[in-house]
Amino acid sequence: MEPVSEHPIERGRLGTDGPLVGVQGLGCMGMSEFYGDTDEPAARETLEVALEAGVTLFDTADAYGRGANEEFLAPFVAAHRDEITLATKFGLLRGDDPGYRGVSNDPAYVRAAVERSLKRLDTEVIDLYYMHRRDPAVPLAESVGAMAELVRLGLVRHLGLSEVTGAELREAHAVHPIAALQSEWSLFSRDVERSAVGAAAELGVAVVPYSPLGRGFLTGAVTAGTLSAGDFRASMPRFAGENARANTALLDPVREVAEERGVTLGQVALAWVQQRAEVHGLTAVVPIPGTRRAERVRENTAATRLRLSPRELDLLEPIADRVSGERYPDMSNTSTPRE
Repeated sequence: MEPVSEHPIERGRLGTDGPLVGVQGLGCMGMSEFYGDTDEPAARETLEVALEAGVTLFDTADAYGRGANEEFLAPFVAAHRDEITLATKFGLLRGDDPGYRGVSNDPAYVRAAVERSLKRLDTEVIDLYYMHRRDPAVPLAESVGAMAELVRLGLVRHLGLSEVTGAELREAHAVHPIAALQSEWSLFSRDVERSAVGAAAELGVAVVPYSPLGRGFLTGAVTAGTLSAGDFRASMPRFAGENARANTALLDPVREVAEERGVTLGQVALAWVQQRAEVHGLTAVVPIPGTRRAERVRENTAATRLRLSPRELDLLEPIADRVSGERYPDMSNTSTPRE
């Protein structure tokens, strides 16, 4: 079969009244930290190539590089402000200890955080503003109410949530329309399907999967022994020791489909995520694979034209149930079930 073509990608809408974006976005976190050293000129070229390929949703957060990722994106944002949908997040706190992760959803913090992000991004408005993590100690209505006030003030256009349950999504949406739910979702990680995906379909909320390539594991190129110094995946259970060896064996059906179709393992994994929209009745699924390399952007966006057959989907279906290890060393830092 012919390789997947590379012409510009189609568009989908984030939420009922949200922006139209390319059906694949770009996660920019790794351009500042977590995955080893970055070649800044190459990363800037990657941003431009992504836009040329039809990517319009560019995703960052105030926690990435402790603000450095937002600053890094500022020149690109300024050059293409009317062409892109800019997404950033608040609520995940960083400290001097590299392993520290705190959470704040306090209304006063929300307002202070958006002001800092606007300054770092050198823009007057953020298109999509996410609550990065939910703090159960703060009433959700208060946090989302503070976010809604940012919309009324013209500082933010649309609201999003990350790693929340279905019940929390419904509660938030009742306070102010939520355009997008961002959660980890891939052949390796399907926790989000337990409750949040159904709620998103019911409410008309788009889903924006992060790490749709299993943090690179689903490409077949990443194992525990290949991770460079400074790569945070080395501390993650799925990439360590026996778990990594067991998980590598799970790639066999992905490799089988890729070889039959003449595409890469990563393209198969991305196509699987993309087709979740019709499987679950979602208005849109817009994965945001992260990369610092222009050639990888071309490969990833080409996957938006790949459709997997029912037989291929059946072949891939059991993978997540067989994965060894949790997503994070401490799940309470991210998405401990709350219902």
